[in-house]
Amino acid sequence: MANVKVYDMKGAEVGSIDLNDAVFGAEYNEPLIHQAVVTYLANQRQGTKSTLTRTEVRGGGVKPYRQKGTGRARQGSIRAPQWIKGGVVFAPKSRDFSKKMNTTARRGALVSALSKKVADGELLVVDSLHVSAPKTKEMEAFRKALHLEKRTVVVMDEANADVITAARNLPTLHTISVGEINTYEIVANAVVVLTKGSVKKLEEALL
Repeated sequence: MANVKVYDMKGAEVGSIDLNDAVFGAEYNEPLIHQAVVTYLANQRQGTKSTLTRTEVRGGGVKPYRQKGTGRARQGSIRAPQWIKGGVVFAPKSRDFSKKMNTTARRGALVSALSKKVADGELLVVDSLHVSAPKTKEMEAFRKALHLEKRTVVVMDEANADVITAARNLPTLHTISVGEINTYEIVANAVVVLTKGSVKKLEEALL
């Protein structure tokens, strides 16, 4: 089992915690992580873009001018793509971009991503996460105390509205609850901060 230090919100070491190797010590599987990230990003797409083809644009039912004798190129409709206000060639249409990934593979990708963070020393554990008021300065003090200079995701065992509000104006600090954790959030951030409670919940859910 990997043993990592536990810090408080002031950056002081207050103990250590053993991480279960089944969750935080798995083999790195880059193809599986890639699949999970692609699936996540695809499922975020709305797929609602749509423009009109020449058959859908209103008007253009009459030939704009005669076929011969004008000296101009022949035209059949003012709604052809080369005309202003004409239809779009190969117009994008609404579609479903969603992808599926089975639960075992999704869990394996998350475990692999978490294990990689532990191996690289990019996973920190704090005993708890709380603020006295929803003020940015408290989370900024927390960020500085733990030297979180790079993009960081903080995973809370329970969603805390005050913490979320206090952190939302910090561009490099992102907060989520343990129920929202996914492979993309792990790999998209340079540092992952877990509370002791979220470590326990992750081990219970992923074992």
